[in-house]
Amino acid sequence: MKLVTAIIKPFKLDAVRDALAEAGVSGITVSEVKGFGRQKGHTELYRGAEYVVDFLPKTMLQIAVDDSQVDGVLEAIGSAAQSGKIGDGKIFVANLEQAIRIRTGETGTAAI
Repeated sequence: MKLVTAIIKPFKLDAVRDALAEAGVSGITVSEVKGFGRQKGHTELYRGAEYVVDFLPKTMLQIAVDDSQVDGVLEAIGSAAQSGKIGDGKIFVANLEQAIRIRTGETGTAAI
């Protein structure tokens, strides 16, 4: 099993969710986060004063999938979230040691 974590632009969430549904993903966890990468933030003008926005709003998705689904999930996220501009985000894949469904006690891929 793998845990896929993707950091994307917030307005891309609906497109990514639809692409993941087509790829057969049954559930995702979504969090609103802030951060920066190579963008290093940007400056904005508010009531005539310029200020620096260090942390940009992003959306973080976490998806637990079977090893056989990883490539399809990566392709779905990558194609749906890509705008070709800086700040599109990142995708991380980590090994998932164990998963347990609390309600039934199922473990492993059955719990996903």
